[in-house]
Order: sequence, then C-alpha cells, then structure tokens
Amino acid sequence: MQWVAPRPEDYDRIKKGDMPGDVIQIQEGHIAKANVIFPKLFQLVTAILDARPNDRAVISVHGGSGVGKSEVGALLAYYFNDLGIGSYILSGDNYPHRIPKHNDQERLRIFREKGLKGFVAQGAYNKERSEQLRELQGLNLDFDPDQIKAYPWLFIYQQEGRKGLEDYLGTAAEIDFEEISNIIARFKGGKDNILLKRMGREETEIWYEKVDFTDVKVMVIEWTHGNNRALTGVDIPILLNSTPSETLEHRRLRNRDGGTDSPFTTLVLDIEQNLLFSQASGAKIIVLKDGEIVNYEQYCQIMLQEGL
Repeated sequence: MQWVAPRPEDYDRIKKGDMPGDVIQIQEGHIAKANVIFPKLFQLVTAILDARPNDRAVISVHGGSGVGKSEVGALLAYYFNDLGIGSYILSGDNYPHRIPKHNDQERLRIFREKGLKGFVAQGAYNKERSEQLRELQGLNLDFDPDQIKAYPWLFIYQQEGRKGLEDYLGTAAEIDFEEISNIIARFKGGKDNILLKRMGREETEIWYEKVDFTDVKVMVIEWTHGNNRALTGVDIPILLNSTPSETLEHRRLRNRDGGTDSPFTTLVLDIEQNLLFSQASGAKIIVLKDGEIVNYEQYCQIMLQEGL
C-alpha cells in the first residue's frame, strides 16, 4: 500500500516537543521534508519493531539552527500516530546543565578566559593591549573578527577563545548526555512511566513530569545534538542539513532577538556546524534544505564546497 501523507485541519494543534514555551510554525517546506523522509523512515522503524516485537525505536531529528528540527519532528510523530504507532516527541533542549541565559554567559566566559590565557601563553600580552582588550570587552567587540583590522593581535585572542569554545559546545560539560541516554535506555527497556525534565528560561522553571509511555513505540528526539557521539541508544539519526550560508540567511530573515546576528552567535553556529559535519557519517538519513535525500558522500561534497 502506498503511503499518503495525512493533512490535519490545523497544523498548530498537532503534538509538538516537550520544551516549555517552545513555539513552532509548520510551513510547506517542513511538510515537504517530512513527506520525503517518512516512507524511508517507516521502513527502518518497522524493521526494528518487526525484529524486536517487544522493543521500541528511537529516532533523532538533528541539524543546525533554523533547519526545522522541531517542525519536522512533530510531523514525523504525527504520521506515526496516524498509522496507529504511538510516538512521543522529546526535546533535547531540556537537558543542558544551565538555563539558556546562564549557558550563554558560560559560553562567553569560557571564550574570554581561554582567549586571555592563550594570549598570555603566546607572549602577545602587554599593558597597552590589556587596556585595549578590556575596552573591547566592555563594548562586546572582543569577539568581532572585524576588529582585527585595527588590533591585529586580537587574532590570537579570538583563536584561543574559539579553541576553548570547541572544548565546551556540544560536550558533557555543557549538556547532560548521561541523563538523556538513561531516559532512552529506560524507554527501550520497556519502562512505561518515566520522569522527564522540563527547563524554562529561569532557575525556578526547572521541574520533572511523569510521562506515560504505555502505548508509545517510537520516541522522536528533536535536537541539535541528536547524533552526538556522547548520546547513546538512538537507532535512526536523521540529519536535516543546512549549509553555513543557508543558516546565516535564515537567521538574517528571522532576526527576532538582538543577539541573532552577533559575531559571537555566528562563532557558536560555526562551531556547531563543524561538529555536525564531523558526526554526519552516523546519520541514517540526510536531507538537504530543498528536501532532497542524499548519501554521506554527496553530503560531504556539498559541505566541502562550503569550505568545511
């Protein structure tokens, strides 16, 4: 039987991820991607469930900023539910060690601390540059590569700061991979009731909710780090790819907060893009921004053309 994608009367009313306050808008591009992915995904999932009738399957929808992880994840879960295969959407953004604003502060702290230490270690530090650096930090310009024209020594500081960020972003220092991996293990082990974390925007907005998985056979994890090597138990990682230029254009058009296009945000996105690229060989399905499914070799060619 050929699968035909169901169309709900109102996409805003279908179940979405469990991140508090998360707002998503399903558009035609997301629907097109989900419709391309689902037939292949369905085959992979049913193969798992047929081979292990008492087991459950875990898929992850991962990729860079603005690529549509939440929207596509919601649609895939909706399609499984429509076929009578119970699904649940788990948002990995509930599992950093710090709430968003504190994690942003920690990222900047690490960049500046490692940048300064590296600056000193390479013998480039002196009193005049120290004063200039503190002035740039006060203006939040110390991470802006355009400032290197006026302060050539800043290249060393920024390079060392980037190294510090690379050792933090997407690692166990930033994210509680152990907790989410344990959730996956309990789900696949047949636990019907699991306490799941919820993280809002403030320290007082962290809590746990008991979720009933009795009729759930598929867990959909929507998360940038859904294919991270520190995460265990995912059966089918799905990479929604977006090249660096596509990501920057998307964020420029979406520009909804003051830091969206800041040089520091651009730096973080670039590091995350490189991390996604380094782990892409583990993806079972790779989908381009235009909805085309490609293999790993084709994906590498596209990304190498972008300079990764």
